[in-house]
Amino acid sequence: MQDIFLEHKTIIVFLHVISAVVWVGGMIAMRYAAHYSFLEIESPQKRLERIAHALKRLFYIVLPFVITLIVTAVFMIKGYGLSQSDFSTLSHAKEGIWSVMFINLIVMILRRNRGERMLHEGNMVGAKNQIELIGKFMVPLNIILGVSAIFLGTLLSSSL
Repeated sequence: MQDIFLEHKTIIVFLHVISAVVWVGGMIAMRYAAHYSFLEIESPQKRLERIAHALKRLFYIVLPFVITLIVTAVFMIKGYGLSQSDFSTLSHAKEGIWSVMFINLIVMILRRNRGERMLHEGNMVGAKNQIELIGKFMVPLNIILGVSAIFLGTLLSSSL
């Protein structure tokens, strides 16, 4: 794995960085640009339908980048030998942050799917309870964690 990394280091690092940017940037755009536009929709049902649809599109867009991020992270950890280096603590912190973000993303996808199902069943209160938590807490949490992980990655790469 180290040989593959050394041969393709530039592209692996690029894919890692662009994946982080798309994932975190997509969440920032959704939360701070689209979210407020959705609040302008007067019909609660239409608002929830539009939010559920937008989240579905966001998740479809970011999921391949999340997978790319994980794969490139493994190549970089093995390629740089970070697990056995002085930077192992920093590397493990980054791994932990991205892992929490991934779990949070999976829970968001499940909540969105449940919310959409409830919308189709006419259960507006249940749908709102499922979807509302995503925009209020889960996406902002992933944004904070993602920016922190990007900072740690910058710190790590400047130290190598």
